[in-house]
Amino acid sequence: MTTAVTNDSLRQQLQAGADALALGLTDAQITLLMDFLALLQKWNKVYNLTSVRDPQEMMTHHLLDSLAAVPPLRRHVAVLAGDGHHAVRLLDVGSGGGLPGVVFAICCPEVDVSCVDTVGKKAAFIQQAAVTLKLRNLHGVHARVETLTTPFDIISCRAFASLPDFVTWSRAALVAPHGVWLAMKGKHPEDEIAALPADVSVFHVEQLTVPGLDAERCIIWMKPA
Repeated sequence: MTTAVTNDSLRQQLQAGADALALGLTDAQITLLMDFLALLQKWNKVYNLTSVRDPQEMMTHHLLDSLAAVPPLRRHVAVLAGDGHHAVRLLDVGSGGGLPGVVFAICCPEVDVSCVDTVGKKAAFIQQAAVTLKLRNLHGVHARVETLTTPFDIISCRAFASLPDFVTWSRAALVAPHGVWLAMKGKHPEDEIAALPADVSVFHVEQLTVPGLDAERCIIWMKPA
């Protein structure tokens, strides 16, 4: 009974967070996010996908945190579509347990999402999530990002590496000339921005508000200069 109540309260928190972010998610998408959370909890016991164990913390620090980046992503995808780029491909680097990659795939079904990780069991988890949740637009890739040359329109990361390392390692996979990097960060990383290669420019720093989480969050949008 406790589990049912907990799941019910978590679902209510998820719905409230999605409403606060004005995501307009369907009941089916909310269910998919809850099923993903359950899958993450289950696999985490064996594969150590994330150091966060508590379901409540997983909701705020992982799911809602990732959801906060969905409105900015959707806006950029709409811009790309307006410019004639309809089959948008996104690469999530160092995706780990699929955050934010799986969340992006659920909330943006029109975007083809690949999650790359150097750890085989993490890439396998993404593949399992794609099958279990029936997400045809989600793929797990076991590789080092610097070996990828398949073109992507957007390359994202969340707490993966410093901005200079992120753009340097993933550069070969970025589509020119319209490709962008989307880096989710905590506090505004001034030192990392200052250390970016001269041929990479920051064109927008977007502050994020995560429902239920009192912490600084932002997206650093970058593109080849």
